[in-house]
Amino acid sequence: MIQWFYLVMSEIKIFRIIGNYKKSHKKYLFRKEVRALREEDALEKALSQITSIGILRRQINIQEVKQISLEESQDYLIRELSE
Repeated sequence: MIQWFYLVMSEIKIFRIIGNYKKSHKKYLFRKEVRALREEDALEKALSQITSIGILRRQINIQEVKQISLEESQDYLIRELSE
């Protein structure tokens, strides 16, 4: 039973999402680093964080989603949680 659990358990990865959004006729760039199992989960988490400030999803333009290593991460909290 324990051996099966370790086979099913996946490794959490770090993703960097880069994009922009418009608010009050201004264009803002953003870069989010999130921890997730899959790229789709990371994108959903980043969109959820951005839309919490009153931005609609249709106003957000995602330019890049890529997996990064722990050394590439610039977010202190992400680095501490991943060690």
